[in-house]
Amino acid sequence: MAQDDPGTLVSTDWLAQHLKDPDLRILDASWHMPDAGRDARAEYEAGHIPGARFFDIDEISDARSDLPHMVPPVEKFMSRMRSLGVGDGHQVVVYDSTGLFSAARVWWLFRLMGQDNIAVLDGGLPKWQAEGREIEDMAPVIRDRHMTVRVQNGLVRDVTQVSAAAKLGTHAIVDARSPTRFTGETPEPREGLRSGHIPGARNVHYASLLNADGTMKSPDETRAIFEAAGVDLSKPVITSCGSGVTAAILSLALERMGKADHSLYDGSWAEWGQFPTVPVATGEA
Repeated sequence: MAQDDPGTLVSTDWLAQHLKDPDLRILDASWHMPDAGRDARAEYEAGHIPGARFFDIDEISDARSDLPHMVPPVEKFMSRMRSLGVGDGHQVVVYDSTGLFSAARVWWLFRLMGQDNIAVLDGGLPKWQAEGREIEDMAPVIRDRHMTVRVQNGLVRDVTQVSAAAKLGTHAIVDARSPTRFTGETPEPREGLRSGHIPGARNVHYASLLNADGTMKSPDETRAIFEAAGVDLSKPVITSCGSGVTAAILSLALERMGKADHSLYDGSWAEWGQFPTVPVATGEA
């Protein structure tokens, strides 16, 4: 079992013990690939951990961008958190209905906004339900609370910064997509994208960091996986994936390993793969 840390990852036992805490706020951040045929909000409304509010990853994003669920403007983030009743002084726990998938993206987004008191629920809703714990279909009572945001710009990278890092070799770039998407053997699920990876990147499929029950492997185990993939952990790390969701699982693992100098490429392959002016590598790393 992972060691409980309210800044990264907490167990279902921890959440059950703290469920009635007055300053605990729980977010259901379930999100599914467009071709999954699942409706995350409808599933939330049918049943969720008591008190949970639904965090809509696609809606709480930058509507001005053509790219999927990019980081929202600060004002929009603050407005949406107020409407969810999440603010200063709250301990936030975020989970998803896959186990450990999209919740890490919201953990990273909160960290980007300067909020350190947020943890992912290890194993998510599947583990919670497998243990026979309570779920409900009631909407929580929302009370406004202001959130103070201090954007941590060092946690996010854009295409220009990633391109420079790849060219100069200043950072370790780690791609969370599946091995066959990384090598370019299988086409991207989004139309119009080239296949392959950022030159110089290494591949750590996000699923390799998880146990069979959707919990995250120990920091020692995840460190060994990064090292076996050829990731130079002496350099700052940039995480990437298809659209910036599973890259955050890598970021969460790095944070738990004690490696604080990591950032996430928000546009990820949805952006890089459509840019004709940036190079694409295929085959093994």
